[in-house]
Amino acid sequence: MAEGKINLTAIAKLDGWLWDQATCGFGVRKQTRGTFYYVRYRHGGQQILRSIGMHGSPWTPDTARAKAKELLGVVAGGVNPFAPTITGETFGVVVARYLDRKRGSLREKSFYEVSRYLNVCAAPLHQLPLGSINRRRIALLLGEIEDASGGPTRNRCRSALSALFAWCITEGLLDINPVQGTAKANENDGRERVLNPDEIIRLWAGLGNEPFDDVVRLLLLTGQRKMEIGALVWSEVDLTGNVITLDGSRTKNHRAHTVPLSHQARAIIERQPRRNSTDFVFGEGIDWDREKTRLDGRVGITPGWTFHDLRKSLATGMGEIGVLPHVVEAVLNHKSGSKAGVAGIYNRARYSDEMRSALQKWGDHIDQITSIKTS
Repeated sequence: MAEGKINLTAIAKLDGWLWDQATCGFGVRKQTRGTFYYVRYRHGGQQILRSIGMHGSPWTPDTARAKAKELLGVVAGGVNPFAPTITGETFGVVVARYLDRKRGSLREKSFYEVSRYLNVCAAPLHQLPLGSINRRRIALLLGEIEDASGGPTRNRCRSALSALFAWCITEGLLDINPVQGTAKANENDGRERVLNPDEIIRLWAGLGNEPFDDVVRLLLLTGQRKMEIGALVWSEVDLTGNVITLDGSRTKNHRAHTVPLSHQARAIIERQPRRNSTDFVFGEGIDWDREKTRLDGRVGITPGWTFHDLRKSLATGMGEIGVLPHVVEAVLNHKSGSKAGVAGIYNRARYSDEMRSALQKWGDHIDQITSIKTS
C-alpha cells in the first residue's frame, strides 16, 4: 500500500489506500461511497483495522490524525479501544451482519450450510452479548451439539463459529477467538460406520409418510449424497428413462451423474405431489439436524450414525450381495482407478446397465430383509 503525507491535496488525488508516513497506523482509503480514515494496530497477537470516520466534517486530515494518535496511545497502554462492552451488540446481530458480508463470496450450498450452523446449531448464543461469549460457553455448546447430532456436526459448527470469530477480530469486535482451545470430535468411528441389517430394518420400520421419510428411503436405495437427493428437482427426474440425472454443479466431484431408478426408488418419486410453489420434489429447506433428531427418537438406532452412513451401507451391502466393486463405484459416482480421465467417461456409459441391475438387486434386497422382519 502507498505511503505519504495525508493532507487535502493527497486526498483529492487519492485512488485506493494511503498510509501516513509520519503517524504509523494512520491511513485513509477512497471507496465508492466516500473516503474514510482508518487506524491499524496489533493487539492480543492480532492485527486490527478499524474506521475512524468518513472524510468531511468533523473529520479532516488533522482531526483524524489526532484521533488516530489518541487511539494508538490507548493501544500502547495495553487496551483495545474498539473492544465491545458487555452490553454491546448481541451474537445474533453479529451473525446477521457476517452472513450479509459472506453472501456474495460463498457458493450457494456453502452459504446455506454456514448459515444453518450459525443460526440453528448456535441459536442458544444469539441473545448473548458478543463480548460475554468465552471458551467455556463455546465448549458447552459444542458438547450439546455432539450429544444431539454427532461428532461431524460438532466439528462443522465449530469451524463455522471459528471463522465468524476470526472475522470479528479483523473488524475489531473481539481480541481473541473463543473457539481456540476447544476440542474437535474424533470422526474416525463415524467414517467407519455401516448400518447392519438389523439397524436397516429398524430404520425402515421407523419411517413414516412425510416427504422427509421418503428422502431417507431414497438415500438408502440409491446411495447418493443427502443434498443430491434432498434438493432433487423435477427437471432432474426422467420417469420415462427411469433415471435421475444430476448436473456437475450438484455433485461433490463436479461430474454429471446419472442414477438408474430401481422399481422401489421410482415408486417413492412417483408418489410425491407436484407443488405449485416449488420445483423441489421433496419441498424446500430441509432442516437435517432437526429431522435427524426426530428420526433418532423413532428408530432406536445407536446414536452416532449419520445420513452419509446410508451411502456407505449401500456400498458394503452391495458387495455382500455380489455386486462388483467397479459397479459400486459407478453407482456412488466415485472417481478412482480405471474410472479416472477419459476411461471414466467411457466406463460410466459402459456400466449403465450394470448400475441399473445392481440398484434393482439392492432394492429387492431391502424389500426382502424388511418384509421378513415385519411380516
